[in-house]
Amino acid sequence: MDHLRLTALLALLGCAGPGPRADRYDPAHDLGALFHDVQLSGMFEDSKTFADARPLGAPAEIVARYDSARRAVGFDFRAFVERNFEIPRPVGEGFRTDVSRTMQQHIGALWPALTRAPDTADARSSLIPLPKAYVVPGGRFREVYYWDSYFTMLGLVESGRTDLVESMLDNFAHLIDTVGHIPNGNRTYYLGRSQPPFFAAMVGLYARATDTTHALRFLEALEAEHAFWMEGAERLAPGQTRRRVVRMPDGVVLNRYWDDVPEPRPESYRQDYEVAQTLPAANREAFYRNVRATAESGWDFSSRWMRDPKDLRTLETTELIPVDLNSLLYHAERTIAALRAVRGRAGDADVAERFSRAAEQRRQALLNLAYEPIEGFFYDVRWRSGERVTDRPTLAAAAPLYFGLATPEQGRRVAARLEHEFLKPGGFVTTLIASGQQWDAPNGWPPLEWLTIEGVRRYDRADLADAARDRWLALNLRTYRSAGKMTEKYDVVDVNRRAGGGEYPTQDGFGWSNGVALALAAQPRTRPPAPTRSTRGRTPVLQN
Repeated sequence: MDHLRLTALLALLGCAGPGPRADRYDPAHDLGALFHDVQLSGMFEDSKTFADARPLGAPAEIVARYDSARRAVGFDFRAFVERNFEIPRPVGEGFRTDVSRTMQQHIGALWPALTRAPDTADARSSLIPLPKAYVVPGGRFREVYYWDSYFTMLGLVESGRTDLVESMLDNFAHLIDTVGHIPNGNRTYYLGRSQPPFFAAMVGLYARATDTTHALRFLEALEAEHAFWMEGAERLAPGQTRRRVVRMPDGVVLNRYWDDVPEPRPESYRQDYEVAQTLPAANREAFYRNVRATAESGWDFSSRWMRDPKDLRTLETTELIPVDLNSLLYHAERTIAALRAVRGRAGDADVAERFSRAAEQRRQALLNLAYEPIEGFFYDVRWRSGERVTDRPTLAAAAPLYFGLATPEQGRRVAARLEHEFLKPGGFVTTLIASGQQWDAPNGWPPLEWLTIEGVRRYDRADLADAARDRWLALNLRTYRSAGKMTEKYDVVDVNRRAGGGEYPTQDGFGWSNGVALALAAQPRTRPPAPTRSTRGRTPVLQN
């Protein structure tokens, strides 16, 4: 799909504009004051519950009845809502754990509970229907999530379910083709944003589990997604931005997180609205934009994105060039180049060369901007000033290792710092700041454990990778044996304490925890050394 066609598609579907397409149920806008009143009433502890609720009649008719009935004496607000909406239940709530099973057997038994059949279109649901089966994380997360799915797929491959991996890839390609990108999740209220772009890594995983030629049918979708992330780049002068792209003063283009809708997130409406009310009216749109951009990052929320780690109102996500996002796009560019070269049709060589050049330009820019040579670590960068955010080191520094951007010396130094500062009794801690936010200390998260463990392994630190893997799996097993659960995050500092923080209770399920646990448990104790820098550049990119 060429850039002009993609741009036209985005405009047609409303994805480049302020909200979802008009013919889809959009709860915050279609219910208006009723949605606002329900969310602020505290009727549901979790704002996502009502965002996922299904109207039992035409939304406009329900709104009209509400406008009329709420003025009556003795109006029962809760009864009205329960009478007019089907309230969703958590995914997997009926699953019963058999603790006589091993953790791996438990995860294998969970896959059916977390798998949704192909969807049927429903004009009264915020769910965007997908044509094939897919795995959801579990609990409050009743839909597919973009970056979660890569880590879930790691476990599906180990379980021999490449058929399910393939159907999920087909679903993501379908989303790219129909809405112009892979949204945060398949809900209408997620259409304004994506998530960390792991689609290329998913395609590579599938290719390794099956055959490289099987990845070729996703090439068009990969290029269309790349065009989504790069939309507007060609029109930018140095120092300018548009949506997810930033042209740096030297002319190189890098990426940031963004969301097209500067409003409270429907799934976290009450929290966003109440925080925004403490700000001057002129500052609220920027706050909503940063809240949503942070949700696109997947790290919602973390001191990584906050000028003041104790004050969510100081989010500066759209001001930052994230090191992990640009590592992912480097990998996507290399993957596209590799697949074009494998396909070998007329014109493919020229396109492959163009994407290879773009990847190398991004790599050089990221190494120059994000790597701090004195401290030996990668940091996010404030794009306006070029300043590295050195006061907030995070596990995002492992992404250049996982995707092979770093030089051998950089990889060695980053691994040493990860070992000395981030490795805790239960695995790698996300940040060194205990802010109370869930993507901060003392929590460890499965996707970051995988990226960090495999990142340091790639740079000749199999000893560190094995130590971290053993600690993480021991913590997973301890929690499983005591609670019969796989949870979305873990306290890696105090292994006897359940993880906390964030906008909602720690969820059980849990897709990416299952996937990473199975993939790590299946590894041999040691691996051969990683290739040198000179050979790493020639290693097939589909290895990641």
